[in-house]
Amino acid sequence: MPRRHDQRDLSAAAQQYLLALRVLVGPDDSSRVTAAQIARHMGVTTQAASEMFRRLVADGLVAHAEGRDLHLTPAGRTAADGIFRRHALLEWLLTSVIGLGWAESDDEAMRLQGAISPRVEARLDEMLGHPETCPHGNPIDAETARRRPAGIRLSEMEAGSPATIYRITEEAEEDAGLLSYLEARALTPGAQVTILARSESLDSLTLDGPRGRATLGLRPAALVRVLPGEADPALFHRVPAPAVAR
Repeated sequence: MPRRHDQRDLSAAAQQYLLALRVLVGPDDSSRVTAAQIARHMGVTTQAASEMFRRLVADGLVAHAEGRDLHLTPAGRTAADGIFRRHALLEWLLTSVIGLGWAESDDEAMRLQGAISPRVEARLDEMLGHPETCPHGNPIDAETARRRPAGIRLSEMEAGSPATIYRITEEAEEDAGLLSYLEARALTPGAQVTILARSESLDSLTLDGPRGRATLGLRPAALVRVLPGEADPALFHRVPAPAVAR
């Protein structure tokens, strides 16, 4: 019979694998993922990934779907969503309060996510204004994902179209160079942009954003979701100003 786990009792390595699977399948388990894909994503060997997933399957947190595809069990989904939520809260803290960049905050959050207690997690959530997404706009859990619009790929927008940056997908989050470029150009959730040019032959998209022109290849542009026109500001979380001690 599979063992029951408190997510904080999992090893740091197990938490990283569950988080990687959660990121690649998405908040709604819509994508198919294999151990080999997870291995490439994490920069480990397929053998190492397969061995870890054998343990997670034995623990009842992961199961095999068709062929070699992996998916989270209900218990695994609960654990992975909890890990993702702590990771997201830490990223909000590190970016909006401490002032780290997107790429470095992800690395630091990975180190800290298994160490915070439920009490600290609850206090962080309260202090940060109860965010429903990570700083890149990705829903914290499946319930939130169902309530929010899906958005469309930036790469599909035609020249002359206004749009609002909605979210930087989980796949894009794993590209530190892309994250740094988007952050440097202020192409963050809630930013207003206008598509200036889109070319299949040149594999590029040029837009006008908060800090002027920016150019992306169509593939990285496909990893950014937008909403046409000017979106409802309520969709974009802003961390409240810290209370002033008296």
